[in-house]
Amino acid sequence: MEDIIRIKSISQLHEMMGFTKPTHPLISILDTSKWEIGKEWVGVKATSDLYTIGLKDKSCGLEYGRNSYDFGEGVMIFTAPNQVVRTRKAQMIGEISGWMLFFHPDLIRNTPLGKNIENYHFFSYDVHEALHLSDAEQRTVTECIEFIQSEINQRIDNHSQRVIVSSLELILNYCIRFYERQFNTRSAENKDVISQFEFLLKDYYASGKFAEAGIPTIEYFAGLIHLSQSYLSDLLRKETGYTAKDHLNNFIVERAKTMLLGETDSVSEIAYKLGFNYPHYFSRLFKSKTGLSPQEYRRVN
Repeated sequence: MEDIIRIKSISQLHEMMGFTKPTHPLISILDTSKWEIGKEWVGVKATSDLYTIGLKDKSCGLEYGRNSYDFGEGVMIFTAPNQVVRTRKAQMIGEISGWMLFFHPDLIRNTPLGKNIENYHFFSYDVHEALHLSDAEQRTVTECIEFIQSEINQRIDNHSQRVIVSSLELILNYCIRFYERQFNTRSAENKDVISQFEFLLKDYYASGKFAEAGIPTIEYFAGLIHLSQSYLSDLLRKETGYTAKDHLNNFIVERAKTMLLGETDSVSEIAYKLGFNYPHYFSRLFKSKTGLSPQEYRRVN
C-alpha cells in the first residue's frame, strides 16, 4: 500500500511548501505563482484535514481520483477534508498564476457555515466538474479573497473569526450562483445526461436487477455516467426540480402502482421485486408519495 502524506494543520502545510509561518492558525491564502514543486513530489499522494478553494489559470498538476485538473483559464476547484490528491508533474516558480485558500474545520465550527458546509455540494464534485468562471466572476471572487487576505494580515481580535467566516460564506454563495449559471449554459449537455440516467434506470428495472441486486444507489448511476454523485443530483435538481434520489423513488412508486393494479402478488412480494428487503420500508415510501398505503391504493383503484 502506498504511503499517503497527511497534512493536519495550516502550519504544517506552510512548512511543507517552504512558506513562512502563517499569520492565522486556521486559514491561509497562498499565491500559486510562488509555488515550486520539485520532482521528488511527483507521484506522491497526500490528504489533509483542510478545506481547499482554488482559482487556477491552467493545469496545476494535481490528480484527484482517476482524473486530473487540466483546464483553461479561470477555473475554480474545491476539495474537502480527507480527499486524496496526487502531484503528477513538477512546477517552477511563476509557471502557474492563481491562488489557493486553505481553512481548517475549526475555523467554522460553532458558526452557521459550520452547520451548513455540507450543503455546498461542490466540495464533493469530481475534478472534471470544476467551476469555469467568466472574467467578471473571477474579479468578484478575487475581491472577496483580497478582503480575507487583508483581514488575515491584521492582528487577530474578537471579531476576526466572524468577519473571515462571513466573507468565506459569501464566496461559497457566489459559487452556488456561478454553478447555476454553468448548469444553464450547458443545458443541452445536461439534457443528454438526464436521458442517459433515465435510460439506465429503466434498463436496471427491465433486467430484473431490482429483485436480484436491490435498489440501486445514486453512486451506481453516477459511475456509469462518469459524474460524481453530488454533481449528478444537483444537475437533475436544476433541470427537473427533483434530485437523483427523488427520481429513483418516483420511479419505484410508479412501477409499484402498475404492479399493484396489474398483478395479484401480495404487497410483500411486490416490495421484494422492487428491491426492498423489508416490506414496511416500501409501504412507508409509497404512502409518503401517494398519501395511501399500498393496500389502500389497490382497494380504491
